[in-house]
Amino acid sequence: MTDVTQQARRRFLKGLGVAGAVAAAPMAMPALAVSKASDIKWNKTVEIAIIGSGFAGLAAGIEAMRNGAKQVTIFEKMGVYGGNSAINGGLFAAPNTPMQQQEGVEDSPERMAQDQIKAGRGIADEVLLRHVAKHAMEALQMTLDAGAQFHPYLQQLGGHSVARTYQTSVSCGAGITQPLLKLARKEGVETVNRMKFVRFVQDDSGKVIGAEMRQNFYIDQPDSGTPYFVKASRGVIMATGGFSNNIKLRMAQDPTLTAEVGCTNVEGATGEGMLEMFRLGAVPVHLAHIQSGPWASPDEGGFGYCSNFAIYNFPHSVAIDCNTGKRFMDEIADRKTRADAELKCRYPDGSPRPPLMISSYEHADQHPNNKKVLKYGVGWKFESLKEIAAKFDVPAEALEQQVAEYNEYVRTGVDKQFGKDMTLSMQKGEIKAPYTVIRLWPKVHYCMGGVQIDATAKVLDSLTGQPIAGLYAAGEVTGGIHGVSRLGSCSIPECMVMGMTAARTIMA
Repeated sequence: MTDVTQQARRRFLKGLGVAGAVAAAPMAMPALAVSKASDIKWNKTVEIAIIGSGFAGLAAGIEAMRNGAKQVTIFEKMGVYGGNSAINGGLFAAPNTPMQQQEGVEDSPERMAQDQIKAGRGIADEVLLRHVAKHAMEALQMTLDAGAQFHPYLQQLGGHSVARTYQTSVSCGAGITQPLLKLARKEGVETVNRMKFVRFVQDDSGKVIGAEMRQNFYIDQPDSGTPYFVKASRGVIMATGGFSNNIKLRMAQDPTLTAEVGCTNVEGATGEGMLEMFRLGAVPVHLAHIQSGPWASPDEGGFGYCSNFAIYNFPHSVAIDCNTGKRFMDEIADRKTRADAELKCRYPDGSPRPPLMISSYEHADQHPNNKKVLKYGVGWKFESLKEIAAKFDVPAEALEQQVAEYNEYVRTGVDKQFGKDMTLSMQKGEIKAPYTVIRLWPKVHYCMGGVQIDATAKVLDSLTGQPIAGLYAAGEVTGGIHGVSRLGSCSIPECMVMGMTAARTIMA
């Protein structure tokens, strides 16, 4: 075992509060790094190795090439590129955008950061949030340069004080990842899939100089693939995403997030890259803050069609507790506030009773997913509130009174129940028949926790507080940026800006 390997082990064990175990049982754990770098037969040498092909990895690759890199390779664990990024909602928040100027929306990077700081409940990283907000428009421009297309309107998502969110015309993240993938390859970035990251390779000084991979890896065959060593002369950028589909790990943070709780993420979102950075001594931040999406539906798997449908319609719709026929939350509060409120909607025996979201069919049909939720039976069209009440056993009189009361808020612009921002409701008008209805129930969606980075995307060491040489990270694998709750549409700008930042830092 090399001195560097032993040091890494000591840092890892000390971080867990079991430093004494090193002396007592030095071989109790397998070596945390590979053999001496001088003994490795490298299969490939590049300037920059990027692990992960989502928003962060693709943006990093493009930016590195634009800043003078000659050899950049993106390694993807799965058989297809994009990871969670490809299946997310395609929602991108940025201040001072062309569409905001067209619609007369006043915004600024500071205002966007403040909205996120509020949702973070006092523990968000304000420096990083301001950095992302300041450069979000640059990242949005990269997507436009790549050929991404967006709906011709802005959305105001929960927790945002103004409308600042673009959404891809296909209403999913693939509307960005596919154009970015094409642009990356055009810029000269090499892409290789079915390459599972195993561990880092360090030199005698502790600098990360490469990675051990498993080539030809298949997710349904955990032991598949053969060893493959990649040397990275400038550094390694980790863009491996979160750990929402690692049931044991997420239950270690929150025991209620069992296998019975749904998840919107891809099968490969299991967090090995993050764990290996912890082995090197990276600082774990906010791992227990795991976000559930309040727009998800119990009537479909994964992210599905209802999620984007609900995100679009929440501002001008009502969420109804089936037990009472009444609203129970501000429909555009931040995600945690809404998810917590939904989880309280239960039968007397404590079992879940998913609440309803009721929208005017006329307004709902302005989003392409309206027809899809109806076609696939995860949403329903009704001609009257009495029909809705009968279908879901909701107190009919209370429901009619609630919708009438809400429509009064639409006319006056003041929500006397929950203080909802009624701007978009007033633009759409009253809720009226016919109606589109979906059921709501949160699903695990995003991990706020991960490794700590600085504003240059360098991964920090838990003992020294200094950067771990040769190691950079961006996106959901990092932690602490959003605090307790991430605002919707803020992950894409974060991933892309920090990916671009990592590339700029390396090439500087």
